[in-house]
Amino acid sequence: MKKVVFPGSFDPFTNGHLDVVRRAANLFDEVVIAVGTNKSKQYMFSAEEKIALIEATVSNLENVKVVEMSGLAVEFVKALGAQTMVRGLRNQTDYQYERDIAEMNYQLGGVETVFLMARPENQNISSSILKEVASFGADISNLVPDPVAEALAERYKR
Repeated sequence: MKKVVFPGSFDPFTNGHLDVVRRAANLFDEVVIAVGTNKSKQYMFSAEEKIALIEATVSNLENVKVVEMSGLAVEFVKALGAQTMVRGLRNQTDYQYERDIAEMNYQLGGVETVFLMARPENQNISSSILKEVASFGADISNLVPDPVAEALAERYKR
């Protein structure tokens, strides 16, 4: 059984993330969305909130599960019995950043990384930009799954 782990902070989970999950679900037997905490970031949603929003979004995908991740992603992947991570790439900047992380993960634990290129409609979607424009009342419902759009609207109620 081929298992892949999609690690990230997912604050918030976007249509770009969802596209990567759907495509990975067609390529692998099991997809584990690993919700982690990056100590250099400030989050809008707690890990529990993010997990609930993602679970609501992917509930129709039978081979996808959502878990909380702590520690190094490469160690988490190995603990799950997986050998592969999946990452989405929007542009050249993402590639350069992710390439170095992928190589480090391979050197640390023999974990391979599969890159999926973002579809054109998702190339401009960034969680940080979404949070900023949503804070000004912009309608971002076409850029995030419905449960996330509702949570953002509630969070930024004026």
